[in-house]
Amino acid sequence: MVSSNFVPFPDRYVPPVPPEQALATFHDALRRRRSVRMFSDRWVPRTTIEWLVRCAHTAPSGANKQPWRFVCVQDPTVKARIREGAEAEEREFYARRANDEWLTDLAPLGTDSTKEFLTVAPWLVVVFQLAHGDDGSQVYYLKESVGIACGMFLAAAQLAGLSTLTHTPSPMAFLGDILGRPKHERPFLLIPVGYAIADCMVPAKAIERRPLDEVMVVV
Repeated sequence: MVSSNFVPFPDRYVPPVPPEQALATFHDALRRRRSVRMFSDRWVPRTTIEWLVRCAHTAPSGANKQPWRFVCVQDPTVKARIREGAEAEEREFYARRANDEWLTDLAPLGTDSTKEFLTVAPWLVVVFQLAHGDDGSQVYYLKESVGIACGMFLAAAQLAGLSTLTHTPSPMAFLGDILGRPKHERPFLLIPVGYAIADCMVPAKAIERRPLDEVMVVV
C-alpha cells in the first residue's frame, strides 16, 4: 500500500539533449568557476539574488528540515561592519591561530588579513545553519544539508555569470551578532557575490585539479 504521505512524481526533469551532452555543458560552466577576491562594484539586482537562493533552497536535507537561512546583505554600513569583524578575526588567524603548515598551504593563494572584497562586492550572502527548527524541532545531518545547499548556490551563481568566494573567517560568531540573528542560527559560510573586475587575477593553483582517476573509484 502506498502511504498517503507520498504523491505522484509527474514533474520530472528530462534534459533536451542526451545526458552526457547535458553534463558536458554543465561541467564546462563549473570548471571555469574561480574563487574571486577582486570584485567590481557593478550592481546585481535583488531579483538575481532571490533566484540564487531559490536554487539553493531546492537542496535535499535530512528529513526535509531545510536547516538553512540565507541572509543577503546589500547595506554598505552593514557590509563595513562585517569587514571590520572579519579582518579582526583574520589578523588573529594569521598571527596566532594558524600553524606553519596551514600558512604554507595558503601562501600560493596570496591571502592575508585584508578583506577589501567584503565592502566592494555588491552582495554578501551569509549562510546560517539552524541548530534546530524555528519551532524548536530537531534537525538532522545539519552540516551535510547546509553544505549541499551552499554548493548549489555556488553552481547557480556560476551559471548566472556571477563570481563568488567561499569566505570562512574563524570564529564567525560575530556575523550573528552584527546581523541580529537568533542563537539557534549559526554562521556557516560567507559568500561575496558580484562580478569580477575586468583585469581580475586568480591564483594559478586555483586552476589545478587532480585527475579523475585520483578522485573517482569504480568497484
